[in-house]
Amino acid sequence: MSLLILTPHSSGQLPASVLHQMLGERVYDSTTREDLQRRIFLDGDPYTELLFLVPGARTLNAPWSRFVVDLNRERSDSSDNGVVKRTGFDRNALYPAGAALDAEDRLRRYWDSFDAQVGAELQGGDVRLMIVGHSMAPHGPALGPDQGKPRPAVTLMVGEGQRATFPPEQVQALQAAAQASFAGVLSSAEVSRVAVNDPWTTDDLSLRYHQAAGVPAFGVEFNAGLYLSEQGQPRDERIQALNAGLRDFAARALALVGG
Repeated sequence: MSLLILTPHSSGQLPASVLHQMLGERVYDSTTREDLQRRIFLDGDPYTELLFLVPGARTLNAPWSRFVVDLNRERSDSSDNGVVKRTGFDRNALYPAGAALDAEDRLRRYWDSFDAQVGAELQGGDVRLMIVGHSMAPHGPALGPDQGKPRPAVTLMVGEGQRATFPPEQVQALQAAAQASFAGVLSSAEVSRVAVNDPWTTDDLSLRYHQAAGVPAFGVEFNAGLYLSEQGQPRDERIQALNAGLRDFAARALALVGG
């Protein structure tokens, strides 16, 4: 299949060295360590490796948490919530005051290796479409562009203008395809709107590799409220239903670009 799927935030794993930087000697307390790891996992894009599972597609799932390096940020993004994050989405510090982070070492170990893997997948020109899979909080967090506002059920990030990553003339058809593919699961959901470029217009990975390789690409955000309880527990039947919809949607999207 000429489809490439990336899930840049699916992992909740932190190397022991990063855990130690965050917790100090409390890293040896299992309760403290496990509480942090659960919060880190839920602040990523939990279960997206299952939501975006498409048999036959080429798939790259991030091996480490976005709080090690954020693969969906530009390598040069040195802001507090940039590629090597010092704050979470609640704007609280992730490290003790004065912590020294070797950002370049992390980028070399984790960001560069993932970038090389994506580049290898795109070599040869036989990838016809790239989909980047995410999930988003039901309401905009303190760090989001839509603080406190309810979010759509599904968002398609296709860019716009010079930063468009998917053929503009096909965007309306792409939205219609998503509405059809997810109609079954969204008909009984608390939220059901399929949006385009809301609350974000561009997925950084889509833009990066569209510009580098010319491959049509877009990001998909699932509202986490569709498949997680308020306590963050997975609703297995919803995960399976969303994945079934995603498989159908991926086939429709691929057909739109002649894949």
